[in-house]
Amino acid sequence: MANPTVILITGVSKGIGLRIAEICLDRPNHVVIGSIRDDTTQAVAELKKRAPAEGSKLLLVHIESTSPEDPKKAAAVVEAAGIDHVDIIIANAGASPFPVLPIETIPNADLVWAFQANAAGPLGLFQAFRHLLQKSKSPKWASITSTVSFTRPSLPADWLIELVRALAYSQQEWLTVIDIHPGHARTEPGNWIAKQIGLEEAPLTIDESAKAVLKTVETTTREAALGKLIHAVDGSVLPW
Repeated sequence: MANPTVILITGVSKGIGLRIAEICLDRPNHVVIGSIRDDTTQAVAELKKRAPAEGSKLLLVHIESTSPEDPKKAAAVVEAAGIDHVDIIIANAGASPFPVLPIETIPNADLVWAFQANAAGPLGLFQAFRHLLQKSKSPKWASITSTVSFTRPSLPADWLIELVRALAYSQQEWLTVIDIHPGHARTEPGNWIAKQIGLEEAPLTIDESAKAVLKTVETTTREAALGKLIHAVDGSVLPW
C-alpha cells in the first residue's frame, strides 16, 4: 500500500474542522491528526467511534491555541505514534474574546489573548511541525480566515492573514501556503454574524463549507496561492 496521506486539522471538536476530519476519515489510506482542547465532549466521543475507511485512522492530540508548549508536545505524540511526515496542515482553530467590542473599549488582556490564539498559536504550530512537513513530497499549509473579517474590521483575522503572508513568502521554495475564506457557514460565529445582518442563519451548511475548503486545499498550487486569499466556495480571489 502507498504511503498514507497525513493531514493535521486543528479544532476538530466542532464546526468546519470536525466535518473536514470526518470527510478525511471516510477516505481510504488517510491518517487524520485532529487537535482538541476537551476530549469529553459528545462530538469528540462520536468522532472517536467513527469507523474509518480501509487503511485510515484517527489520532487526537491536545492543543490549546494560547499554549506555546502544546504544539511541541503534540508533534512528539505524532512521532511516537510512528507517523514520520505530515502532508497537509489545516490551521482551522481560532478565537476572539471580543467579537462585538469597539476598539476603544477592548481590554488589553483580551487583545494579548487574541494575538496568542490567532497569530502566535498558528506560528507555534508551524514551528513544531515544520520538520514533519518537510518530509512530505508535496507539503501544504492552509489557514482558515474568519468570516468576521469580511463583515467588520477584525484584529485576530488580520493578524492571521499577516502570518500567512509571512509564511508564504519565507517558505515558498518548498511549501504551498494557502489562505482560505471558508464562506459564510452555519457555525456558531457564522450564525451570530448572520443575525447581525438580518438573516435567520448563515447561507452555507457546514458540510458545504468543509468540502469546499478541502477541495481548495487539495487542488490549489503554490503559484496560484502565493499572495492571495481564496474564497473556497467560488474560487474567487479576495483582497487582503
